Amino acid sequence: MVLKAMQLESLCRVSDIAQLQGDELRDSVLRLPPNSVRPCRAASLLIVDSTGSQPRVLMGKRHAKQRFMPGVYVFPGGRIEGGDRRMNVSGALPEIVEHRLVKALPGGTPGIARALALAAIRETFEETGLLLGDADCGTPDSPPEGAWTSYAAHGVYPCLDGMHLIARAVTPPRLPMRFDTVFFAIDSSMIVGKVEGVVGPDQEFVDLQWIGFDELGELPVAGITRSILIEMEKRLEAGMSFHLPVPNFGFVHQRWIRQEI
Repeated sequence: MVLKAMQLESLCRVSDIAQLQGDELRDSVLRLPPNSVRPCRAASLLIVDSTGSQPRVLMGKRHAKQRFMPGVYVFPGGRIEGGDRRMNVSGALPEIVEHRLVKALPGGTPGIARALALAAIRETFEETGLLLGDADCGTPDSPPEGAWTSYAAHGVYPCLDGMHLIARAVTPPRLPMRFDTVFFAIDSSMIVGKVEGVVGPDQEFVDLQWIGFDELGELPVAGITRSILIEMEKRLEAGMSFHLPVPNFGFVHQRWIRQEI
């Protein structure tokens, strides 16, 4: 992408900015007019299939008409909804994951950490039709209305004890849409069912692929997504311990930086 040829209107598109990194990202963001947009809390989920010779991660291609990251491959995910704070689970979020989120997030609490993990599972269900959780505990009682009611109808409880914290990333200031996103990872063995017809030409995800770390090539993927995939690969190589360092990406003092939680 040649920045000198981009007009301010183009720079204001999140889809353009999201594909940049480093100095390109800094220079592009600084051209935008100041704003007071506060980032929304959101969560994404990397589902990892390690059954083959090389691990693969599930990614979906967003519809070209989506406002945020149109036409690129992303992990399932989205912002927290009210029901994510009330859904019952069969297994609690690991204590170290909860502790790190409480420490890293502004106003972080155990309830917010839990809600983020549940948001990742719910959004995955809504966008891919995949049911992640425990199918041996019966049907959840009194699920929140909406997507959780549909999820619970399949006799599955969300289970959080296998969810790893992979990274946190905050969209740079000045952008018209901002997210404070937590990235979780879970093993594909937690998939206990699937609803058909969720992915298609008229849906949020028009395609769904299991992608190896060496298969990205020219696949349309945002810069931050590539960074998260690099972190995921390193974590797998290091043994996927819950105690491994967790990167925290953000735009500080006009620089895109990587810290650790």
